[in-house]
Amino acid sequence: MRTRIPRDALMPTPILVSWSGGKDAAWTLHALQADPHYDVIGLLTTVTDEYDRVAMHGIRRDVLHAQAAAVGLPLIEARLPRGADNTTYEASFANALNAARERWPELQHIAFGDLFLADVRAYRDALCARFGWSPVYPLFGSDTHALADEMLASGLQATLCCVDTQQLDASFCGRAFDAALLDELPARVDRCGERGEFHTCVHAGPMLSRPLALHRGETVLRDGRFAFTDLLLAPLPSGEGAEGG
Repeated sequence: MRTRIPRDALMPTPILVSWSGGKDAAWTLHALQADPHYDVIGLLTTVTDEYDRVAMHGIRRDVLHAQAAAVGLPLIEARLPRGADNTTYEASFANALNAARERWPELQHIAFGDLFLADVRAYRDALCARFGWSPVYPLFGSDTHALADEMLASGLQATLCCVDTQQLDASFCGRAFDAALLDELPARVDRCGERGEFHTCVHAGPMLSRPLALHRGETVLRDGRFAFTDLLLAPLPSGEGAEGG
């Protein structure tokens, strides 16, 4: 007599990915896409209204949307005012989670790309528990030296879009995240920037169906500390329009 397998045991768990637009979020998505236990059904990103950019990373919203289109997943935005405090952030995050659950009522899990900071993970655990969600950390505990090499070997391409100049020289901002950069990072700087030394904007890799054509704009210093390099979508070639629907 054949053993009957419960239907739920055959169904992968639906999950959101917290998407910053950077390499760690992209690699989190890549890891989940390779895991038969999960079905990634959407991305969630925090956007600062006044700047119309991804919070912390400074990635333009049109680049963010181009990333989501290349990934092939719907995007939910948590909107924040400039200079928002933590209470405002948490309320915005909760509203975005509620919007996701209204769209996908079965959704209970969200994945984060954290690598080794236990205090950040504990904060996310507590926050998600308050809102009735279960966090997942596919990359947590990774050796970031090996992880950076694995990303590059896969064909992932990213550019440093933000540098904390109290931890890393501003000249690194706007550079490609590649082997040459990794070789030049000071020993005190984590190779994946996990302590906030730098943030990246991913524009190619196995999680994207096509590479994004970006070109480098100006680099500015904000708050006397953070260097941001503007990355802009390259215009379409002459005679090539957007895909019709």
